[in-house]
Amino acid sequence: MSNVGPSSSSSSQPEVADETQDWILGAGSGWVEARTSCDHLNSLSPDLARLPNPDTPCSRCENPVENWLCLCCKEVLCSRFVNRHMLMHHQQTAHCLALSYSDLSVWCFCCEAYLDAQIILQLRPVHQAAYILKFGEAPPLPQL
Repeated sequence: MSNVGPSSSSSSQPEVADETQDWILGAGSGWVEARTSCDHLNSLSPDLARLPNPDTPCSRCENPVENWLCLCCKEVLCSRFVNRHMLMHHQQTAHCLALSYSDLSVWCFCCEAYLDAQIILQLRPVHQAAYILKFGEAPPLPQL
C-alpha cells in the first residue's frame, strides 16, 4: 500500500468540499439553534387542538414512520428522507410549517429553520398536544 501525501506541486488546485460527502460524514453536525420567532405563524391552522395520532401513516404512500404533520392543513406526510411528500406538499401549497412526529420538532420551510415550539407561544399548544398523544403525559416544563 502506498502512502499518498499532499502534492508538493505549486500548481495543485485546492480541494473543494463535497456537500454530499460532508452531510454523510456529519461535518458541521452538532447542536442546531432553533429560532424563537417566525414570520409565518399566521399560516397555522386555527384547529390544532385535535391532531392526528403520531402513528398516522403518510397520506400519499402509507409510510408508517418518519412522518410530519402540516401545521397549516393537518395532513400527515413522510419526510425528505423517505419519499419527500411533506417537502412536495410545501412546494405545491406553500404550507411552510410542519411538526415532526419523530422528535416533535417544528420546521419552517420558508425560514429553512427549526422553530422552538416551547418558546414560541403560538406553537406551544400544538407541541403539548402532540407530546401527550405520543407519550401519554404532559411534556416537562420548558427551561426558560
